Amino acid sequence: MNAEISIRPFAEDDAQQVRELFISVNRLLSPAELRDAFEAYIARSLAEEMDQIPAYYGAKDGGFWVALRANRIVGMFGLERVGNSAMELRRMYVDPAARRAGIARQLLQFAEDECRRRSIPMLELSTSELQPAALALYRQAGYTLVREEVAETTSNKTVGGGIHRYYFMKTL
Repeated sequence: MNAEISIRPFAEDDAQQVRELFISVNRLLSPAELRDAFEAYIARSLAEEMDQIPAYYGAKDGGFWVALRANRIVGMFGLERVGNSAMELRRMYVDPAARRAGIARQLLQFAEDECRRRSIPMLELSTSELQPAALALYRQAGYTLVREEVAETTSNKTVGGGIHRYYFMKTL
C-alpha cells in the first residue's frame, strides 16, 4: 500500500526532525553490546554530516530529501556523487511508526529518478546486517550485491564494531 506522502528537498526548518529521526533509528538499530559504539557514531555523524546537510551534500554534488505525511517528516535520504557515473544513496530512513506502508520504496524510486534526471546511470548503496528489511528491499528492487565486508573502523558512514556490511549497485 502506498502511503500518502510527498517528497521534497531538505529545508533548514527540517533540521530538528531530521536529526531526531536519525538519532532514533540508529538507537533502535543498536545491539546492546554496541550501544557505546553507536552513540559515538551518532555523535560523529551529527557533527560531520547531519547537522550540516546543505554544506555536506552540496560539497558532494548531491542533495537531501525528506518525505512528509501530514506535515511531519516520516522518511529521508541523501545522494552524494561517488564518481562520474554514480551516486551513493545515503541516510535512507523511515520513521518506525510509519513503516510497512511503502515509504522506503517510494524514497528509493525517487532517488533512482533523481539519478536519471541528472543523467547518472548508476546508484550505489550499502546497509548492514542489522537492517534485514533494507536488505530485502534492495534485492527486490534489482540491486546487485557487489561486496561484503566486516566494518572494523568507524566513520560517518559506518559504526564499525565488527558489523557485517553489504554493498549494492544498480544500473539505472
